[in-house]
Amino acid sequence: MKTRITELFGIEHPIIQGGMHHVGLAELAAAVSNAGGLGLITGLTQRTPELLAREIARCREMTDKPFGVNLTFLPSVNPPDYPGYVKAIIEGGVKVVETAGNNPQKWLPALKEAGIKVIHKCTSVRHALKAEAIGCDAISVDGFECGGHPGEDDIPNFILLPRAAEELKIPFVASGGMADGRSLVAALALGAEGINMGTRFIATQEAPVHDNVKQAIVAASELDTRLVMRPLRNTERVLTNPATERLLQKERELGAAITFADIAPEVAGVYPRIMHDGDMDAGVWSCGMVAGLIHDVPTVQQLISGIMDQAHALINERLAGLAR
Repeated sequence: MKTRITELFGIEHPIIQGGMHHVGLAELAAAVSNAGGLGLITGLTQRTPELLAREIARCREMTDKPFGVNLTFLPSVNPPDYPGYVKAIIEGGVKVVETAGNNPQKWLPALKEAGIKVIHKCTSVRHALKAEAIGCDAISVDGFECGGHPGEDDIPNFILLPRAAEELKIPFVASGGMADGRSLVAALALGAEGINMGTRFIATQEAPVHDNVKQAIVAASELDTRLVMRPLRNTERVLTNPATERLLQKERELGAAITFADIAPEVAGVYPRIMHDGDMDAGVWSCGMVAGLIHDVPTVQQLISGIMDQAHALINERLAGLAR
């Protein structure tokens, strides 16, 4: 299947693995790329630029296909060594970067000079237009259904994607609620050039996380996510668990007076305990509503092949039959 996204990134299938903290390691990124998609290493999971350079080299040993790095620009009193991370990406020969968080404009000249394509993650059309204006090559449009940070507008993809198609000239992919061939065909119909999947890729055999995490996703329904940190205007969609309920109780009790310090026990530094150790009550962790569509833990190759087979069948058989 050829779309503007497959042409832009030199990949076989219009499927991108989203950046995910303590999930986007070389094992998963390489598996996605080897299966014809675009795998992404999550840059800030690596604590230093030197460790990111090592992870890029490790991924290079596992695949000769294109892969990228996710780099999230966070507001912080003590920001990460972003110049060092950008240098590691460039020197590692990476040709695709997914940016997220704050405006990436400051970093675009160095990335562009190195021949790197930039896809920026946006949760609104206005932010997508800004990313287009500053020179990003593509957009990942994140609907309200997505795991992680869906923004504050609460616009689901059935509205957000066609709105993006009306406004954008550069290609975009659909993120949030994407799980299978049905998702891909729907996204294409709404104007996207492919899909970005996060939660679905966690529940794969190659995902470098504890099996408890994968089984929690399989067991969850579409009703099992919650929105936390709304009072702080840093909304995150997470899987419900005891830590989630504790955090929401604090939000109810403290109201507008709540601070990050109040919820730090539920959110600060919990990902290694959850993703690596399988302590499912250690804190809150990002998960999309798409968990309701995830019923198995296939290999990445099986997942991507199945998505493409289902998409082609839908296009060539069911939809073509309806058009007769």
